[in-house]
Amino acid sequence: MRDFHFPGRSPVLATNGMCATSHPLAARCAVDILARGGNAMDAATAGAVLLGICEPQMTGIGGDCFVLHSPAGSEEVYAFNGSGRAPAGLDAATLRERGEASVPLRSPDAVTIPTAIDAFCRLSESHGKLGLDALLAPAIYYAEEGVPVAPRVADDWAKDGGTLQGRARDHYLLNGKTPAVGDIFRAPGQAEVLRRVAKQGRDAFYTGEIAEDMISTLRAAGGSHNAEDFASAHSEETTPVAGSYKGLEIVEHPPNGQGATALLLLNILDHFDIAAMDPLGAERLHIEAEGTKLAYDARNRFLADPDHTTRLAHMLAPETARDLAALIDPKRAMPAAGPISEAVHKDTVYITVVDGDGMSVSLIYSIFHGFGSGIASDKFGILLQNRGAGFTLEEGHPNELKGGKRPMHTIIPGMIRENGKVTMPFGVMGGAYQPCGHARFASNLRDFGMDVQSAIDAPRAFADGQVMKVERGFGDAVRQQLRDLGHKVEEPDTAIGGAQAIRIREDGVLEGASDPRKDGCALGY
Repeated sequence: MRDFHFPGRSPVLATNGMCATSHPLAARCAVDILARGGNAMDAATAGAVLLGICEPQMTGIGGDCFVLHSPAGSEEVYAFNGSGRAPAGLDAATLRERGEASVPLRSPDAVTIPTAIDAFCRLSESHGKLGLDALLAPAIYYAEEGVPVAPRVADDWAKDGGTLQGRARDHYLLNGKTPAVGDIFRAPGQAEVLRRVAKQGRDAFYTGEIAEDMISTLRAAGGSHNAEDFASAHSEETTPVAGSYKGLEIVEHPPNGQGATALLLLNILDHFDIAAMDPLGAERLHIEAEGTKLAYDARNRFLADPDHTTRLAHMLAPETARDLAALIDPKRAMPAAGPISEAVHKDTVYITVVDGDGMSVSLIYSIFHGFGSGIASDKFGILLQNRGAGFTLEEGHPNELKGGKRPMHTIIPGMIRENGKVTMPFGVMGGAYQPCGHARFASNLRDFGMDVQSAIDAPRAFADGQVMKVERGFGDAVRQQLRDLGHKVEEPDTAIGGAQAIRIREDGVLEGASDPRKDGCALGY
């Protein structure tokens, strides 16, 4: 239990259903859907689509999603891949010939086909109860009537608003300026899109006027997208990957998500006595940082479109983690993981809902960088993701950009099982940080006995390339100790990531937790 002398928030407890997400309107929307008789899939879908109106810098219908879900009365976890493909006419060789070393973040070449809408439609039909018209109604209402801009959203908007291009500035700026806290943001074009999807299903989005709006905007900017790219977009069921950490079974979405990276990092950390370390001390942060570098190096080598990922078994093998852990020097930071680990590798917005019947959904939904590509469709204002920047242009690499291929994604929903039972859907937002965030969350729970809210609240650090980003929650002495170990320590401009989780207790009570780094909350009834 937290010390009530200090600022913080308590876990939220309920029995009939619960949602935890990064914006209170979306959490309220999801709980309302549950109270109307919808199930967790209905509630997660409705809340997720609304997040695209409440937090347009983070997510929207021009993006992708990944989902883990466990049906009521079952301990099985299923995965659903709602990620899009590169247009058929695009190839890494073309970009290399232009002199590009990577896919330009704010170009149409970074825009993969948005596939979240296809996933939402399919999941609603196969696993929902209320139907699309009911699920999209809240987002339609708020897109038309407007949403007051929340504090964290306003901060992100100001930092990323400069990436908006052309007509996107008309759709996402207010009188040419980024909105302030409390300003009302409206998206009437998206309301019309969602009305058509609610009435006609996924084809309303991927064919006809709405698709043509996206295609014509992209082609005018130099993109190669065509009608067949959109018409053929499809999401699909897949099989999760899982690993254990001190009695917790961590279930992750498979490639082309980076969930395997979190499992590899936990496997590496399992070779150290993390529980004997100070949870806020430099020793723990150093070992975690070194493990992160090695796990992310493996990610960059192997993870790709599932049709092109060939070394997943090697990445998750116990001996791989053992050999990588042996490369960590407890007294010195490694300059770069790639050359050091070469010998080992020689042979790559979140919402969770639990309903009263026990169905669990872990859903993450994103446009990648802040405001994605910065390109929005001219008529309807659909902001398009830049997931194509997740490809590499390296010839022969599993994640090399090719037409019709899916890039490696940073977004990963998670679930925890204990003794064979699903006990917690969870997620950690924050781009590349997410696997490290999953590992730190599991370690906080298991190594240090933190409750769910405390595990989320605890300060974070992240070895992001050659820089060690350390939140203000750590003391100056810790920062200096990290520098003495050879880390280049910086304080991040923005708090690292954001997390949500719901614990399903043995007595049936639901315990929700929401990250104070975001504007959201956990709500139940």
